[in-house]
Amino acid sequence: MKRTKSAEAFELAKRLIPGGVNSPVRAFKSVGGDPFFVRKGSGARIWDADGNEYVDFVCSWGPLILGHAHPVVVEAVTRVVSDGMTFGIPTERETELAGALCDAIPSMKKVRLCSSGTEAAMSGIRAARGFTRRDLVVKFDGCYHGHSDGLLAKAGSGVATLGLPDSAGVPASFTSCTIVLPYNDAGALAACFDAHGSKIAAVILEPVAGNMGVVLPERKFLESCRELTRSHGALLIFDEVITGFRICYGGVQKILGIEPDITVLGKIVGGGMPLAAYGGREDVMNMIAPVGPVYQAGTLSGNPAAVAAGIATLSELKRPGFYEKIETRGRRFFEGLVAAAKAAGVEACGNSIGSMGTLFFRGGEVKCWDDVKKSDTSAYARFFRKMLERGFYFAPSQFEAAFVSAAHTDADVDTTLRAAEESFATD
Repeated sequence: MKRTKSAEAFELAKRLIPGGVNSPVRAFKSVGGDPFFVRKGSGARIWDADGNEYVDFVCSWGPLILGHAHPVVVEAVTRVVSDGMTFGIPTERETELAGALCDAIPSMKKVRLCSSGTEAAMSGIRAARGFTRRDLVVKFDGCYHGHSDGLLAKAGSGVATLGLPDSAGVPASFTSCTIVLPYNDAGALAACFDAHGSKIAAVILEPVAGNMGVVLPERKFLESCRELTRSHGALLIFDEVITGFRICYGGVQKILGIEPDITVLGKIVGGGMPLAAYGGREDVMNMIAPVGPVYQAGTLSGNPAAVAAGIATLSELKRPGFYEKIETRGRRFFEGLVAAAKAAGVEACGNSIGSMGTLFFRGGEVKCWDDVKKSDTSAYARFFRKMLERGFYFAPSQFEAAFVSAAHTDADVDTTLRAAEESFATD
């Protein structure tokens, strides 16, 4: 593929934007080469500045469960923005979306809309600290909850891709109230509560990790999170920015049958536009200003365009059979990738749930960040480049999830798996 126009665009971008990208995960640093620049997307496909076409398995890092430029979502946004894009004044649609979220997620009695997953996670933790009047927060190694200062400790995802254990510019005092434990280690969590239980405000985790690649939770681990927080007067926060409405209509907590005190949402609830939310128990959410003393605000929170996109997306997800169809296709896709790798003698394993998954270039099982780190990132980089040249776009990092959307067809899965077989055969 020729990428002359993308190369020119990148050179200009580097002169004006740090690294030429507005988010580090868009860089191709860990896989070699430079990023291409996208011009448009439709359904399961994107086209770059040079006109090259790709089947997209990144889906804007998860939110495009319906695919690019879904006509129902586009029509809803177009209709709303003709009346104004932002007011900083309440609109009835905000309440409509809030009602849909609370109806879908049983643990969510009240919800506050905001603009990004980072903002939602940060605000949820602030609410937990205000409610409990405690300072310490427990997170898990490899789980990413946005780039707020106190949470950039062993944060996985883009931080891991760049090889940074934390971030410059974050004072040590900001992370001194953050305790980091191994994911899926119930014993470590119990020991932590034995030592610090009366000071812990909250435990925050991805109930299915998606920011170190997909790592599935052990039942005992999640039950321990719920039992220990409850018995010590701390709050349990599920970060479902990725998993919320991805695995089922609502949060993955509905499948697990474990209810947190606070849920953090993003990605899909914005229908591809900047929107996120956090919500939970009524007594906790009543700590938020103007009702309570915990301050959080945002001029663009619940803006009409993003809310319209979210409402339209959720309406499509409620159609009968939606999740069954996408889950079946996702299972065939991710199992097929692992089978293709093993058939070619490539050491690989896979984790997946519903329509999201990760092919790890290593043997054995992947249950925590220490397991993830043993992946062969060079092998992944070769796979990425070969698939990209064949017109299939995966995340430019071993430590990310791939996503199947409703716009992907069985034919897309078939052609991608054949391309994967060719790529492995030439490794």
